[in-house]
Amino acid sequence: MIERYTLPEMAAVWSEAHKLAVWKEVETLVLEAWAEQGVAPGEAAAALRRAPEVDVVAWKQREAETHHDIAAFVDVLAASVDTGGEWVHYGLTSSDVLDTAQGTILAEASDLLLGRVAALFETVRTRAMEHAGTVMVGRTHGIWAEPTSFGLKLATWAFEMARNHTRLLRAREAVAVGKVSGAVGTYAHTPPLIEETVCRRLGIGVEPASSQVVHRDRHAELLSTLALIGSSLERFATEIRHLQRSEVGEVSESFGAGQKGSSAMPHKRNPIASENITGVSRLLRGYAGAGLEDIALWHERDISHSSVERVALPDACLLTDYAVERMNRLVAGMMVDTDRMQANLEATRGLVYSQAVLLALVERGMTRDDAYRIVQRNAMAAWAEGDRLHDRLAADPEVTLDQETLARCFSTERFLANTAVVFDRLAAVELLGR
Repeated sequence: MIERYTLPEMAAVWSEAHKLAVWKEVETLVLEAWAEQGVAPGEAAAALRRAPEVDVVAWKQREAETHHDIAAFVDVLAASVDTGGEWVHYGLTSSDVLDTAQGTILAEASDLLLGRVAALFETVRTRAMEHAGTVMVGRTHGIWAEPTSFGLKLATWAFEMARNHTRLLRAREAVAVGKVSGAVGTYAHTPPLIEETVCRRLGIGVEPASSQVVHRDRHAELLSTLALIGSSLERFATEIRHLQRSEVGEVSESFGAGQKGSSAMPHKRNPIASENITGVSRLLRGYAGAGLEDIALWHERDISHSSVERVALPDACLLTDYAVERMNRLVAGMMVDTDRMQANLEATRGLVYSQAVLLALVERGMTRDDAYRIVQRNAMAAWAEGDRLHDRLAADPEVTLDQETLARCFSTERFLANTAVVFDRLAAVELLGR
């Protein structure tokens, strides 16, 4: 992943140095388990434990000769121990190391992402509570609908992030597994106790029926979950972009003192963070598709998934980490123009209250179709001629409502009276596994 979209904590998880360190830990735990069973010498396990980490440059130089990354790693590692180097990689196949280490790394990456998602949830929840009573125009199909609150809009985002947190917990559990079962998963050269010991000490689960590999539906689930998180972020970003449009002007991204919106037009304040997040979400969906393609491998294993995963898994984690953190900063600093929201609500000339009038007429005994046609006729005329809907209805002899009842129909309080239940639900949310 390019440096521009990389945060240091996640970069450290996916660094080659860390990968080699986890490979070494897997090899060491296996040999220690063999020593505990009385198969390998204890001195060999101790020597491997104190051996230095494999140098990335030395490993790459050896791989240039072997054309096999794990074989090169084993060669360099075995040569670095002061005794018992022949016991390194005893009873193992490459995927025992690769997949078990990858399960460990994906658990670490998922834990970082869970923290990011939880932080974004809290930020959005805080802003939702802040704006629970901030009235604005609700829009469907891009057209005025009925009054709502900005807090209610944000509450839908917060609940969505809570669901994403739950999904990510499930995906972490699915992908954080290893296997030490040999070339075709039969435990022919390594008993299940070795696998159980290694995975337990790594803090990951065991693939209950492996082939040569951990099965790739697990990785596809994680990539699909990251794509869902990205799509949620895109939904939020798209809304911010719409609300920041010059004609709407209700919400905007923060804008620094020295920031420039355009190289040519000094007046510009563009929603660049939202647009950036929108683009990142497209990449995440692409990686999810690649993960699904990786599920169908030949027989017990081929390596058609390998080249995909070397790009898709780290990049998807890095991009999600970056995008969630950027959205967190965006929401925390988001500027809300309540005066513009009120002005835009007034600009509807009361059209957004039409359903309240419809229901009031039905309550007075009018048929729904008759009531609908009366309100619709007045609403269309008000829209076309720039009148206020309330005034047209008040002057219409077919509208059998007294002035007090009609006035109540045009009250924003009527529309928000029951929304407190949403914020009570939101306040009660507790994210699991934090």
